[in-house]
Amino acid sequence: MTTTTMMRLRQHLASPIYTSAIARIGNRAHHRLLPVAPPQKRPTSTKLLLLLIVPLLLLLVFFLIPTVFLPPARTMSSSSSAASAPFENPRTVVKKLLAESQPEGQGATVRRSIGRHELRNLDPFLLLDEFSVSKPAGFPDHPHRGFETVTYMLEGAFTHQDFAGHKGTIRTGDVQWMTAGRGIVHSEMPAGDGVQKGLQLWINLSSKDKMIEPRYQELQSKDISRAEKDGVEVRIIAGEAFGVRSPVYTRTPTMYMDFTMQPGSQLQQPIPEGWNAFVYIIDGEGVFGRESSAPVAAHHCLVLGPGDGLSVWNRSGAPLRFALVGGQPLGEPVVQHGPFVMNSRAEIQQAMEDYYYGKNGFEKASQWTSSA
Repeated sequence: MTTTTMMRLRQHLASPIYTSAIARIGNRAHHRLLPVAPPQKRPTSTKLLLLLIVPLLLLLVFFLIPTVFLPPARTMSSSSSAASAPFENPRTVVKKLLAESQPEGQGATVRRSIGRHELRNLDPFLLLDEFSVSKPAGFPDHPHRGFETVTYMLEGAFTHQDFAGHKGTIRTGDVQWMTAGRGIVHSEMPAGDGVQKGLQLWINLSSKDKMIEPRYQELQSKDISRAEKDGVEVRIIAGEAFGVRSPVYTRTPTMYMDFTMQPGSQLQQPIPEGWNAFVYIIDGEGVFGRESSAPVAAHHCLVLGPGDGLSVWNRSGAPLRFALVGGQPLGEPVVQHGPFVMNSRAEIQQAMEDYYYGKNGFEKASQWTSSA
């Protein structure tokens, strides 16, 4: 092993990144007999009129009571799902965390929420960074093992290269979903001038998937599923919203959505039962969970408690943009050391040795250097 590889390993391990009542109709009058009036002589026309009116009244009562007094049945469709109705058991915000800026990579700055000591992880999520990077800063050659990275460009472009020969550039609105599996060494660097902004999420892999071969899913902005309803627009990176589903396959069951809500709009978004979920506010401010809650502004990460789904209100005068992410917990031990995330300390030690000696997925590590 070369001295260069040893120096790289020390540098990578020092950096954390490489670390939402039926009314009862009836009254007693129905059970009382009407008083019988003494026979009276009535004009024939009056009798005929009564004979016509009484049946009509009975018909009106028969048909109108179910439709007017009883609540309408809930229906679901692709354009207006059950999400439009309030949840019986809405998810509330159980933890609020302001993402703080910190240095990362080479001269880069990120706002980290998940992955800090206040929120080490949120099974199956390991890390969430909002990055803002300008050349020559970036994230040069570094390894990963045991998890997935999801990079979502909010503004600008980033170029990715790895030691398996894969190279590509993702631009505003594009997504790269990378499964590191048994091992990858790659670089992520700004592709244009000015500030390049995005979100990077780390998603854990189950023990049975940690040593699979690396793979990629890359989606251009034009190919991301979208839906819009009542002043709410959503880009569906993974999962389903408003009856529209993303084609992205997630090895760890995951939902990932980018919502933009216009002033005065509200949202009811279902989240699968038992999944952990969080919100990251990108722009604007909104009310999350309960209508009586105080509004929360940009750069906050909101951890959601259990329930049926998330309710959101935009009462401000500007658009609200946020990411809603949820995933099925793995329920497995998490042992993380820099860029390696496994289930035990012995597996972490093995990952370090594999990278150091260039084996078990890292065979090309010592011979490869990116053009960045």
